[in-house]
Amino acid sequence: MKCLRRFLVLFLISGVGSFDLIIDDIPDEVPNLIDLEVDGFPSSSRARNGRYQRSTSDWGYDGDLVEDDDKIGLYSYKVQSTITSRLANTMIQARMVNNAKRPQPIVFDVQVPKGAFIDNFTMDINGITFTSHIREKSEARKMYAQAKAKGKAAGIVRSNALDMENFQTEVNVPPGMRIQFQLHYHEMIRRKLSSYEHVISVKPGRLAKHMEVDVRIIEPQGLRYVHVPNSLGDHFNGITTISKGEKKAHVSFKPTMAQQRKCPKCSSTAVDGNFVVQYDVNRETTGGELEIFNGYFIHFFAPENLDPLPKNILFVIDVSGSMWGLKMKQTIEAMKAILSELRAADQFSLIDFNHNVRCWRDNLVSATPSQVEDAKKYIQTIHPNGGTNINEALLRATFILNEAKSLGMLDPNSVSMIVLVSDGDPTVGELKLTTIQKNVKQSIKDEFSLFCLGIGFDVDYDFLQRIATDNRGMAQRIFGNQETSLQMKNFYNQVSTPLLKKIQFNYPQESVSDVTQSSFHNYFGGSEIVVAGKVDTENLQHLESVVTATAANAELVMETLRDVEELDGFMKKDKYADPEFTRKLWAYLTVNQMMAERNAAPTAALKRNITKSILQMSLDHHIVTPFTAMLIENAEKDEIMLADQPKDPRKGCCPGTLGLTPNAPNNNKGIPAWANVTAVPVSFMPEQRSPPVSSLSINRVDNDPHFTIHLPKSQTNICFNINSEPGKILNLVSDPGTGVVVNGQLVGAKKAENKKLNTYFGKIGFYFEKKGLKVEISTETITLKDGSYGITLTWADTGHIIRKQLLISVKKENNVTITVGEEMSFMVLLHRVWKKHPVNVDFLGIYIPPENQFSPAAHGLIGQFASEPEVSIHHQTPGQAPEKPQAIMEVKGNKFTVTRGVQKDYRTDRVQGTDVLCWFVHNSGKGFIDGHYRDYLVPHLYSFMKKP
Repeated sequence: MKCLRRFLVLFLISGVGSFDLIIDDIPDEVPNLIDLEVDGFPSSSRARNGRYQRSTSDWGYDGDLVEDDDKIGLYSYKVQSTITSRLANTMIQARMVNNAKRPQPIVFDVQVPKGAFIDNFTMDINGITFTSHIREKSEARKMYAQAKAKGKAAGIVRSNALDMENFQTEVNVPPGMRIQFQLHYHEMIRRKLSSYEHVISVKPGRLAKHMEVDVRIIEPQGLRYVHVPNSLGDHFNGITTISKGEKKAHVSFKPTMAQQRKCPKCSSTAVDGNFVVQYDVNRETTGGELEIFNGYFIHFFAPENLDPLPKNILFVIDVSGSMWGLKMKQTIEAMKAILSELRAADQFSLIDFNHNVRCWRDNLVSATPSQVEDAKKYIQTIHPNGGTNINEALLRATFILNEAKSLGMLDPNSVSMIVLVSDGDPTVGELKLTTIQKNVKQSIKDEFSLFCLGIGFDVDYDFLQRIATDNRGMAQRIFGNQETSLQMKNFYNQVSTPLLKKIQFNYPQESVSDVTQSSFHNYFGGSEIVVAGKVDTENLQHLESVVTATAANAELVMETLRDVEELDGFMKKDKYADPEFTRKLWAYLTVNQMMAERNAAPTAALKRNITKSILQMSLDHHIVTPFTAMLIENAEKDEIMLADQPKDPRKGCCPGTLGLTPNAPNNNKGIPAWANVTAVPVSFMPEQRSPPVSSLSINRVDNDPHFTIHLPKSQTNICFNINSEPGKILNLVSDPGTGVVVNGQLVGAKKAENKKLNTYFGKIGFYFEKKGLKVEISTETITLKDGSYGITLTWADTGHIIRKQLLISVKKENNVTITVGEEMSFMVLLHRVWKKHPVNVDFLGIYIPPENQFSPAAHGLIGQFASEPEVSIHHQTPGQAPEKPQAIMEVKGNKFTVTRGVQKDYRTDRVQGTDVLCWFVHNSGKGFIDGHYRDYLVPHLYSFMKKP
């Protein structure tokens, strides 16, 4: 096949796995296809052998497509999910077209639930279909090496993405070309707090001609209820329909294009968030439900009529220096709420640690009101500082529990547990993670459970998962934002009501094999234990009579086996039911169980054997795991992409990759010389006025963005305001010469005051075209993207991101500095307001030094002043107020009246600000800026502007 063009594809999947991609040459039918980037997610309609073939001839790309200025149309965005006995198969599909006259990127961006297995991803590019299958990783790597040796256009990319499981595909599409993305994944819907919850990320990014989320639920056990909370917002009230039968339900969300719009005349979509379906099944007995189908059995066990057991609980709280600020404040808030929920029969104590370990009490005490109140007062006095000695803290906790047991102080029917709350790696004492894991395991001796809460993005979550799984518990990552306390309380609610001290399922060996179990040794209320295995259908009658379960503190009677013929008939009559649900559930549970066993394996030989088993399961059942790779290829097998799992997200993989150095020391160790910037000299800055609320500001001039332009030659400051609408994006710098773009998106106050809705910068985007880097800063997160390669910090973090001689320095809850080589720098300040304020919202300010080396082509509300205009200010006269005189300004051939005033610079004092005298230009800078301010509105956060 004749080669016209070679191209490189980048594939990213965070959490679930990021992908290495190999691309060979592209056929004649797809000219000018360059820089394909992929971050992916799965879908449901499946063909045989895991392959998908679909023609684009019937896509119907005609009529009523809404396009932004980029001329990209989203014809359809569909999500189809079918849940069969708690197994969800989900497909996310997007069909798009480039109607522009030039090639440009088209993005497919979705999220996959943590723990889901991706089993397919396909692309259809103008009728040429790329399908996928699973291979052993070393074989795929060998293909990469062979492609590279032959000089073909092959590339390998490893993502250092964090625990966010984003799948983003960015394809540079020629004019008129159509493209379809389709992602498939499956997951087990787990029961938490007495409900099953199926969460689907729905973020199309633009208006879709056809928009649909379709969820079908098939539960042989019978449906108790189905509920769809209004998770996408009040904008979509009344659009979702629910049809519920005895054992089936259908949920449909199909907003029209008009209903998708944020406002009647808006071109942006309001569909942006998670679509959530909650339900539960009927339960009539203690023993749960046993289902057999196609040679596998599934046993769902969730008793609800048992009283919670007393618990002996030790809270071990990290109070090292990295917990300073919002993390500690919200940890204290959550702990006070958690302590209030302790029962009278419970015993507890507190340990807080940094480089030292301190005990609130040296032994367990009863959860009396007075003891709980004393514990709350103790928590309130904690001040974070110092290092992190996780090893000694956990060993002290286990010593207290073991001593209490040996002294006979524990109720025989009680359950003992440790809850560890930490945000970082050990920095003091024992530092080797495997040694800490071994020490804790030997000390606990399977006597009680360890639960771990990892706060923030820099914690070694894999380590916390290992020690929790190793000790009959579980771990959860808590993202450091304003919902930290709520996340902590939700996690505690899942583990705070133990119902069974220990349970053992007894299945006849002659009837079942390969049994795997998804549970903790302690069973907690509102959750569910699932056991799966293979079954010998010839011995079903024996299985019916022998299945039992025993518990340390309860007599359990198992439900009689559901009639196999009845289940078989029910499943085959429903066209939406997955006929492979028992096999897939068994495979899902088995792989997860083996992964946990591998993490806890005491020897390298045992770990190798488990790895081989996981690999074989992955190949047999067509799922992506850390030991397999997904090959994506066209029908002729001459275009090949390779996707595999990422390395540790906190460690660099190779020269030039994105690196995160959280909580970086002040000496900037490891930062290149060009990046050692401690302060950024700023001479002109567009800064949004802080609202007159709380301690943010004592002045109020106009709450729309205030711009202060410093003119170095004349040593004059010129100010103006921009009054626009929420959601609009203003271009601040647009420099085609250096390839730099800076845009700010406006966010509105919660309500209008004096018939005026104030606006602020809620998001700022930086695009460094020549480096291929994008930086997005919002009031919640700071994200850098290099094609499909990305990393995110929150404002609760302190750290650095380095990529291609671009440095992003984050100062916790304060500011972000972006330094580009020695050519330019930018500073973004965070302004927080009282969360419950009825009007005001958090916002950003941006500062840009005049020393930045922009080209003569630079423009934008700020960029146009890189070349300083001649300004004359004369004929000063008294104003209505003595402190506000007026004058005549002449600039760019324009002549108008200006007023003397004061603006604020918040770089050195974010509370009161520093007064800056300036001449104020009225009417949104008319006469001082080129054209009208509307000329500076752009369609996207990374768009260049057209000169007015």
